[in-house]
Amino acid sequence: MKNKYLLLLLLIAIISSCQQNTGSNNLQQKVDSLQKALQQYTDEAALTQQRLQRFDTLDFDFYSHQQWDSLSVSHAQDIVVTYPDGSQTKGLPDHIKQLEPLFTFAPDTKIKEHPVRFGSGDWTCVIGIMTGTFSKPMSMGDGKTIAPTGKSFRLSMCTVGHWEHGKMKEEMLFWDNASMMQQIGLGK
Repeated sequence: MKNKYLLLLLLIAIISSCQQNTGSNNLQQKVDSLQKALQQYTDEAALTQQRLQRFDTLDFDFYSHQQWDSLSVSHAQDIVVTYPDGSQTKGLPDHIKQLEPLFTFAPDTKIKEHPVRFGSGDWTCVIGIMTGTFSKPMSMGDGKTIAPTGKSFRLSMCTVGHWEHGKMKEEMLFWDNASMMQQIGLGK
């Protein structure tokens, strides 16, 4: 009879040990899963910060100083860019051609601050402050120009970027053209 009790106690101890081990295994699986999720989040956050830093360099250095050759650091060669008026360019050379005219009548155009910047996954969003002065004639085409007013502008602008393989594949630009024209003395 004593052997039956010992055998029963041994059986209970073994079953109990197995249950604790199973619980321990489940707990370890949960810990491993959470560590993996945390690592993915940390990696994504680091990538987003890298892209946002690239955006700072893009606006503060390349755009503000018209270093067009350096745009290839952040822009894919086949980038599609949508502008505030809804027009689009396809390809980096056409994007650069679209940027250049602003600098002909406001050569001091700059973006020197990004008060808001964030991202998620393959997307980033940056709000910048664009400033400049209408100090040179503005070309209207067909040889016609508008004389400079000497007035400055200060605009909030927003860039939404879709990234692929370390470069922007798509870029959407937003700013208020009517406000710009009003500030430089050409709008009501």
